[in-house]
Amino acid sequence: MADPLLCFHGAAGSVTGSCFLLEHAGTRTLIDCGMFQGSKTEKELNYRPFPFEASSIHSIILTHAHIDHSGLLPKLVKAGFQGPIYCTAATSDLCTIMLQDSGHIQEMEVEQLNRRNKSRFRQMIEPIYTAADAQAAMTQFRSIRYKEWHETEGGLRFRFWDAGHLLGSVSVELELVSNDGTIRMLFSGDIGPQHKLFEAVPEAPKDFDYLICESTYGDRERDDQSPEARRSQLRQIVSQAYHPNGALLIPSFAVERTQELLADLNTLMDANELQRIPIIIDSPLASRATSVFKRHARSLSNGDLLLRALNAKNVRFTETAEQSKAIDLIHGFHIIIAASGMCEAGRIRHRLKNWLWHDEATILLVGFQAAGTLGRILQDGAHAVKIQGEQIAVRATMRSLDAYSGHADATELENWILARLPIRKGLFLVHGEPAATGQLSRRISGHRRVPIVLEPKLDSAYRLTKDGAVVSAATTSPPRLRAEDVGHFDWHNDYQSLVLDLDEELRQAADETRRAIILRRVRKALQHAGD
Repeated sequence: MADPLLCFHGAAGSVTGSCFLLEHAGTRTLIDCGMFQGSKTEKELNYRPFPFEASSIHSIILTHAHIDHSGLLPKLVKAGFQGPIYCTAATSDLCTIMLQDSGHIQEMEVEQLNRRNKSRFRQMIEPIYTAADAQAAMTQFRSIRYKEWHETEGGLRFRFWDAGHLLGSVSVELELVSNDGTIRMLFSGDIGPQHKLFEAVPEAPKDFDYLICESTYGDRERDDQSPEARRSQLRQIVSQAYHPNGALLIPSFAVERTQELLADLNTLMDANELQRIPIIIDSPLASRATSVFKRHARSLSNGDLLLRALNAKNVRFTETAEQSKAIDLIHGFHIIIAASGMCEAGRIRHRLKNWLWHDEATILLVGFQAAGTLGRILQDGAHAVKIQGEQIAVRATMRSLDAYSGHADATELENWILARLPIRKGLFLVHGEPAATGQLSRRISGHRRVPIVLEPKLDSAYRLTKDGAVVSAATTSPPRLRAEDVGHFDWHNDYQSLVLDLDEELRQAADETRRAIILRRVRKALQHAGD
């Protein structure tokens, strides 16, 4: 029997696209099958063939429902995967709505893109998958309870531990028998912070051969994140954003983040720390996700706060396009919470087109913004952006509030890892941009009981031998992307930035002569670009 092989086909060198392939005893198991987000270069991977045959996968273990962990499951099923998808019941419930919503968005955006492509004589494209494909994939989901062992083909067995990140999220404890005895592994999934409104503190056992751990916030520390401190920060931002003719826009993940914000805003209003401000949840997905949260309210910490907020008279959800468009007619200060959290799709882009150029507006970012996303570009202080081909000036006030992040910060990650000791043969750090992963690696490497810290690259592979992890020939050779093209801004971002900068230079030029000089210099630079 060959030593097990672990391949990193996503969330390696970047935050999204979680997908780890474990080959053992003639079987192939995937842990997660997520969609890539971030730069256009990374997102294009979603359209490419998988780096393995879909039909060769025997089973999938899903850590949670977020699209960067589950988003390519319908594509995998469509490509020939026929095995079971193991997850918690709550994750299955959330995926029922999230994957169909993802398919619907792809159909809609591809239709819009193809209209533009047709007018430009460009090639038509197909959606990665449709809502119908997503619905078909749900028939392969199998619900597993926390802490109960389950065995798959090849003698691999696993059980789930609460990761404290999202309703139904798990860390996966896994055991398999090799030539040298039993190998114990733990896949962290995404680890929640200590003060998540609806989630318990993350838990998992200790004593493993290998730990595969996320590192999203490996280079960040947060201040006091108690519920009181979080609500105090939110109250201050809302109060400062108030303008009689303005709006507070909150791009937010539709699942859990929106519900947390809604509960905290209503708690502040119940306590008269904020006046009763109209709150519009402009997201059909958030509406459907909230129904799932209501069904699971008894299993949530502080579930009563959410139920109370849902009954507040100042809160309303939009379902139809007509209801969403009617928001533009609202007079007076109001709060709009809309997906997506990184501003990459969904109704938030329409809201941003309407409000970014208004001084009276405030945009509040409440989650991680991956490199190359519109949310990250705004967070980094862009003076203008392009949305659906239209250039929009940024005059709104930009604010960020990290207190609602679903990820543990650097100290919390370090403590969580050390609580898993001993780690006998290796710690793999994944699901982080290079700076975050590198800084967490340096912190952990100082602890003597962690033998080796590894930072795998996209499509890298390791043999899990009796002496530790050994780099193996990748199943995808060469890798689908170079390491420097993962987890960074790409040339598409640079191009958009250049176009906006050139437009600004031309607009501020003193006269026609100065504009002609600028354009002449640009043309000259282009002529010598290949020299």
